[in-house]
Amino acid sequence: MFCFVKAQQTQKLYLSGTGNDNTVNWDFFSTEGMNSGRWTTIPVPSNWELQGFGKYNYGFNKEANKGKEQGLYKYKFSVPSDWKNQKINIVFEGSMTDTEVKINGELAGEIHQGSFYVFKYDISKLLKSGENLLEVKVSKHSANQSVNEAERKADFWIFGGIFRPVYLEALPQTYIDRVQLDAKANGVLTANVFTKGQADKISIELTDKDGKKFGNDFTAKITSGLTKIEQQFKSPSLWSSEFPNLYTATFTLSKNGKPIHQIAKKIGFRTVEVKERDGVYVNGIKMKFKGVNRHSFYPTSGRTTSKKISIADVELMKEMNMNAVRMSHYPPDGHFLDVCDSLGLFVMDELAGWHGNYDTPTGTKLFKEMMLNDENHPSIIFWANGNEGGHNRELDHLFTDNDIQKRPLIHPWEIFGGFETTHYREFNYGIGNYDHGHNILMPTEFLHGMWDGGHGAGIEDYWNAMWNNPLSAGGFLWDFADQAVVRTDKAGELDTDGNHGPDGIVGPYHEKEGSFYTIKEVWSPVFIEKREITAGFDGSFLLENRYAFTNLNQCTFEWRLKKLKAGADAEFKAGKADTPNIKPFEKGKLQVDLPADWKSFDALYLTVKDVYGKELFTWSFPITLPAADADKIVVKTASSKVILKEDAKVYQVLANGIDLTFDKITGLLQQAKNAKGVVPFSNGPVLQEGVNNFKNFTAKMDGENLVISSKFDKKESWNTLQWTIYPSGWLKMEVKYFPSEYFTTFVGLNFSYPETEIKSVEYKGNGPYRVWKNRMKGTEFGIWKKDYNDSATGEPAWQYPEFKGYHSNMYWCEFIGKSQTFKVVTDREDVFLRLFTPKKSKDTEYDNMSPTFPTGDISFMNGISAIGTKTQKPETTGPMGMKNIYYDFDKAPSRALDMTLYFDFSVR
Repeated sequence: MFCFVKAQQTQKLYLSGTGNDNTVNWDFFSTEGMNSGRWTTIPVPSNWELQGFGKYNYGFNKEANKGKEQGLYKYKFSVPSDWKNQKINIVFEGSMTDTEVKINGELAGEIHQGSFYVFKYDISKLLKSGENLLEVKVSKHSANQSVNEAERKADFWIFGGIFRPVYLEALPQTYIDRVQLDAKANGVLTANVFTKGQADKISIELTDKDGKKFGNDFTAKITSGLTKIEQQFKSPSLWSSEFPNLYTATFTLSKNGKPIHQIAKKIGFRTVEVKERDGVYVNGIKMKFKGVNRHSFYPTSGRTTSKKISIADVELMKEMNMNAVRMSHYPPDGHFLDVCDSLGLFVMDELAGWHGNYDTPTGTKLFKEMMLNDENHPSIIFWANGNEGGHNRELDHLFTDNDIQKRPLIHPWEIFGGFETTHYREFNYGIGNYDHGHNILMPTEFLHGMWDGGHGAGIEDYWNAMWNNPLSAGGFLWDFADQAVVRTDKAGELDTDGNHGPDGIVGPYHEKEGSFYTIKEVWSPVFIEKREITAGFDGSFLLENRYAFTNLNQCTFEWRLKKLKAGADAEFKAGKADTPNIKPFEKGKLQVDLPADWKSFDALYLTVKDVYGKELFTWSFPITLPAADADKIVVKTASSKVILKEDAKVYQVLANGIDLTFDKITGLLQQAKNAKGVVPFSNGPVLQEGVNNFKNFTAKMDGENLVISSKFDKKESWNTLQWTIYPSGWLKMEVKYFPSEYFTTFVGLNFSYPETEIKSVEYKGNGPYRVWKNRMKGTEFGIWKKDYNDSATGEPAWQYPEFKGYHSNMYWCEFIGKSQTFKVVTDREDVFLRLFTPKKSKDTEYDNMSPTFPTGDISFMNGISAIGTKTQKPETTGPMGMKNIYYDFDKAPSRALDMTLYFDFSVR
């Protein structure tokens, strides 16, 4: 009988939990701050501030305010009996910051300095049978000043504690110590296998995702402590962000035919190549990186995360059609890199260093720890040595010398290694430089997303320039999620440290801001050329394939026609279109075969899904225009008559139970009243960025309608206002006006309406998220019901979509108040609805965001304002961020801007 002997795999015994969703209580003592000076317990892993210990501090805090506490940990454990004669390591995946480890009262090794790195001690000789005592002393701030400069004096929250898992690992005395892998797109797998002890052979077996063997096994003779292996595999499925094909490489160490030790690594066949003055190529394809910066962070647990959080983060990035992520500003949890490998994101992994850097001895040690744990992940295609000046150049050679894959090295915010990565370039200056430069262009931070500024605002301009510039390799937004931490010392309030932390595209608990959907549309790998749905529409759309590896015939195209009705489910017809054969970076046509009655619907929706069935985006196209809607909605006739009463000051008009009062001099609506009482909507239209020089009003009957109108005069009253009151009680307003300046922040008409009165609105237009002049994409055409909220982006309680702000392409809006409800309809296209003024969040001293709004409460606008970023004024984020431009001041009525609105003040 033949017996197969299995090799021992590295065994693990967790002393802590595995993340913030799985912890183990250890004994704990904090030396300063909250709950200090007494022994109690703390969950491990965790940051102690989030557990009610020590002191919260943000990296920018002055020295006097910094928490300098230490945490003392104790934990008793026993070693499995079958681990006898094994090499036993204790492994810390991350501890903030200086960490002293004792086993049974004896030091396990030198104090570890540096927060974000996996470190271990061989404690085989310190263990005893039965119960063992682990004692750990963690100092929040390091005795090594360079560690504080690199990690602690940074633009992010500073935490303390054992924040990543702790475990024991057991290995045989002869074992595989390290494997370095380089799996190229041509199928060549190169491995450096480091071994300890007495062995004579190492074998490799590859299996695919289904566990099926791939290629032939390979066996090599052990040569001293390092064995170099090269093996050719035929036609492997390649790894990329679009197709993250992984294989499992199993290494078995043996002696005299007896297997001793076995480890397995996930690998991906892919080749990364930088071509000078050209670009970054993955598997021979030139890439445009659609990336974001990401902190390891969760509001209830600080830097302690979990695999569940890693999956959620990557899935949200993929949902925004991103293909890359930068680790800011330190190496992440291993499970995050595992998820990037399996779901498909290109990664820039970063040695810590914000504006300061590690000294060379410390940096060398921490570099080796980072490389040892991260080097084989196929998702990592860049290394970064520090950030924004935090580059110790003496460490640069280590990346090249120690990386078997020779991945490119980046100095974020520098021109280095053929890359121009400068942060937060203004559009004209940056893009101008790019157009005339020679380096590969890849800003590692751009469009800073503080509050509601940046990210979606400006990204269309930037991306159009990046996409069309051959030297551009894309870039990385700042940043993924708001850094709001739960303050256990302040009744659980979420704290962003003012304007330091609210920089995310999503909120602290992954609440989606409006920019989320803008990015999703702008970065869609299926680009749909703008088109109008007119009577001559033949069902065709011009597409561009912006994928690098996917043919559009691998995607799914679904259409839906809807009849939009307020307060009711829409009637619809739906179907699928034949997928077009359009190769990456090519253009082609999609043909949608619509039913013969498609013109009877209000809107057409086109949804594109990727090869995995995930939505890339849903585009919406109005079929019915506002004028047609207004014809159906506005009621003009009734059995009653319009009655006019006037005195020296006002026109008072009665029609079908509606009582309207107009100022006879200014022409403004003073009051609207119905059987329930006064409708609190008045004092308009007041021109924004224009002069209310309506003059010489007259009132006359036009058939059954009453018309109150001003007189045009090119010198004194070139802006005109006309009211038409119908027998039905509906009111029509027509304004023709000229802006006061060539360049205007916004233009439109204001009315007064008390914010305390509003409950909600229901409107037809683009929604549900608000827009800015430089963030118009990401919305969907439909009917939207929005309840009032006073939410400000990036502030408690992260309630999205925000109620206040600009909403585009309004057809009609019903204002639902606490006492009265009324409706406004337009027959004009491209009208913006402005709902009140959002709270202005605390900007920096430069006041760059400038989210300016008109006067009044409710506005109907022809042009709206843009928003800036933390580092840029709105107008420097690109052409869309510039002011509205109106050059024609001829004052001819035919050249005026115009706004037509209909009002229904009847009882509901």
